[in-house]
Amino acid sequence: MKIPFNKYESSRDAHSYVSDTLDGEDVNQVEELEREFADYVGADYVLATSHGTSALHLAMLALDLKRGDKVVCSVNAHPSVPEVVRHFDAEPVFIDIDADSYNINLDKLDVYLDENKSKKLKAVIITHLGGATVDLERVYSMAKCYSVKIVEDASDALGATYKGAKIGSTGADIVCFNFSPHLKKNICNGGMLVTNNDEIIERARLLMNHAIVRNENELDYIYDVIDIGNDYSLSPLNAAYIRAMVSDQDAVIQRQQTIATMYSNALGSINHITVPINENEENPFSLYVIKIDKNRDSFAIELKNVGIGTGLHYIPLHLLSYYKTKYSLRVNDYPVALRSYQQVLSLPIYANMSDAEVKLVIDKVKKIAKTRV
Repeated sequence: MKIPFNKYESSRDAHSYVSDTLDGEDVNQVEELEREFADYVGADYVLATSHGTSALHLAMLALDLKRGDKVVCSVNAHPSVPEVVRHFDAEPVFIDIDADSYNINLDKLDVYLDENKSKKLKAVIITHLGGATVDLERVYSMAKCYSVKIVEDASDALGATYKGAKIGSTGADIVCFNFSPHLKKNICNGGMLVTNNDEIIERARLLMNHAIVRNENELDYIYDVIDIGNDYSLSPLNAAYIRAMVSDQDAVIQRQQTIATMYSNALGSINHITVPINENEENPFSLYVIKIDKNRDSFAIELKNVGIGTGLHYIPLHLLSYYKTKYSLRVNDYPVALRSYQQVLSLPIYANMSDAEVKLVIDKVKKIAKTRV
């Protein structure tokens, strides 16, 4: 039996919505998705985009990011995060991580913001790794204190909550979702920009279609361009599929939490394995990240050889050639991220994993762990 790292599941509703689109039914799938998503997360404004990276890029446009501006982010994030900053010739600033959650270390973030007060410091991007949130109340308090915008990278946090409120409704300036995130690829792409700010959504809506404006009283083919934008639009087919995906997400999270409990109960006392510290009952476990104390890569290879897929979240950004060279970064500049990178391994976790598949993963992990000395 082979168990991939991720496997998508197409529901009956997904087939139905996609069929409606293919059959030319009079349903605006993108508008329906936006309406349903706003209700789901409890946000005032949402804007569907072609991909999660598109949502992040549009967020930077909406914040009017300019050359020389600075945007702070975790050094343990997907390359799309600093990438969208560099597209504006702005500067990403990396902060080391918390050793247990692998999210940005808020103490170090606070110190950096305090020591680097500047008009050029534009925003902080908070990545919710695996959907596990940081102390967002503290983050929002910092934002007010240091006059920076907060953008949340919620690629793994669809349906996740913080103190009972859905991510997307907790107080960030912008939240960006990705319906096909790194190594958890879906059969469709799509993203969502979420905000409660009137000015941000007005600018985002303008720029998402080349900053084209039309006069309602003129012919449809008459238009003007009043700024520099791009095309971030989501296709109706993708929107149709994602509508069903969103409606199923709470059940998906429930199943992921059950699987995570099975993993933790079975692997918590195994030598050479460290399971996640689950102090947060709201963790949706979009990822299940363990630590291997010796030879992580050989452990992953052995799992691959017996048909078990694994993931890595992430290679720290300061180890990647572009950022290492561009900013003269040293390997030991971010010691916690470096140490975690050498040990972390993400196990398969998705809603349509059967108990038998979960137990097989557990058995294989235990068997390999016994060979470590």
